[in-house]
Amino acid sequence: MFHIVLFNPVMAANTGNVIRLCANNGCTLHLIKPLGFDLEEKKLRRAGLDYHDLSRVVLHENFAEFKQAMGERNIYAITTKGTRNYTDVRFAAGDVLLFGSETSGLAPEVMEQIVPQMRLRIPMMPNNRSLNLSNTVALVSYEAWRQLDFVNGS
Repeated sequence: MFHIVLFNPVMAANTGNVIRLCANNGCTLHLIKPLGFDLEEKKLRRAGLDYHDLSRVVLHENFAEFKQAMGERNIYAITTKGTRNYTDVRFAAGDVLLFGSETSGLAPEVMEQIVPQMRLRIPMMPNNRSLNLSNTVALVSYEAWRQLDFVNGS
């Protein structure tokens, strides 16, 4: 399946929603520190409900550690600064979907490591800043899974 990555997430409720999402779409969730909350925070547990045991969550100390763990996998950064729409990509099993912090997006030093053609955007109405993080993860991860004919889904 796919790897969903949250770089420096700051809102526990969004991360909890993504944990629940990953339990339902079979993706592995990677969290890159620093986190803006404690993993035991009540909002995180509430949003993730009882899905924590059904999902795979991996914690990374920093982006360099995470990138080394991913090896040669394709890493797609989902960003408002993307060069093409997420629907224009043909995703493959094992691809990495990287999302930035809710408040600041991806750090410039991380963005520099992602070549422009691997930076994807979600179309929005003009003059809007961004979508909610967990909604964005849902849109992109389900499109990627749809392209694989929802393999292993029911």
